[in-house]
Amino acid sequence: MRWPWQRKGSGEQLVVSWSGQTLAYVLARARADGTHELLSFGVERQGAQGLNDLVHRLQALGLKGHEARVMLRPEQYQLLQIDTPAVASEELRSAARYQIREMLQTHVDDVTLDVLRVGDGQQKGAGHLFVVVVTNALVRGVLELGGAMQWTVPVIDIQETAQRNLQSALAAREGRSERANAALVLVQGQQALLTISANEELFYTRHFELPESFLTLDWGQGSDTAARLNSDFTPLNDYVPDYSVDGVSYGTDYSDTRALSSAALAGASGEDEGSQRFLVEVQRSLDVWDRSWSSLPLDRVRVFADERSGELSKWLALQLGQKVVPMDVNALFPGFEGGVAADRALCLPLLGVLLRSESRKL
Repeated sequence: MRWPWQRKGSGEQLVVSWSGQTLAYVLARARADGTHELLSFGVERQGAQGLNDLVHRLQALGLKGHEARVMLRPEQYQLLQIDTPAVASEELRSAARYQIREMLQTHVDDVTLDVLRVGDGQQKGAGHLFVVVVTNALVRGVLELGGAMQWTVPVIDIQETAQRNLQSALAAREGRSERANAALVLVQGQQALLTISANEELFYTRHFELPESFLTLDWGQGSDTAARLNSDFTPLNDYVPDYSVDGVSYGTDYSDTRALSSAALAGASGEDEGSQRFLVEVQRSLDVWDRSWSSLPLDRVRVFADERSGELSKWLALQLGQKVVPMDVNALFPGFEGGVAADRALCLPLLGVLLRSESRKL
């Protein structure tokens, strides 16, 4: 999402997120080889002493006066998918605003929106748009903090596109940019975010609840979980119904979790049930991808669960029958090691904003 102002920054690049009175930040410097050296990163929380105290702490960290790109977390916006309106490119935003008015959680006059084409434009048909919707009140809150920190805010981005940038950069290093690849990022206390990209463009995204304490569970290495789930899967069409407004399809509604396989979950312990529910969500999403984009078979899934990324990758590979590998970004971002694991997990998505290309087509 691009705001109307944009200025050239210094060699240092600051990216922040500001959600739930929690600020995560990464401060980096671009290198000639295309990598970004991490100068500092961390998480600061607004306490009972209020915003002024937070501002003083951020200033003490040397974060005052930067050009700051902001990444919004999924709970801060709506991401909708619609058929591409049959209008000129310069009219897409206004047409999308009219088309989504019945889907908004607030009045259409109280939001700012931007649009992004689904996929890389090589597929047949009219195509679809992602529509990002942010309340004006939230934007004002972000800019209020920016004003207190004397930040220039040239760009407000979202986590889905930041995550797309990360997985695309990793695929490019392996010479596999044209292949469909998935990224699954897990942060304790937040929704899991799954994105699927190809040719450096976002095709599919979904977020779902992370079972309580999932990242501390013993997932086990047996294959019986997948066998029980597959034996009693609800038919895919029942699980992922299309929803529409005034006859216009808006994609897939995942809000109804009642379709989870009761037989597959029956008799499971609390920990087993949490693992099984998570596995159901992931496999259902990959099934939707296979049905919707059969011409782009999934090459691999990259997983980030911080210190347990490798362990989770092995478990998911066994359960899903997919190639699953840890999402290791250290080669792209020297200095992104150490520190508090929980803070590093919150900061990881911000790294994708450093890779944002201003020349990317709509």
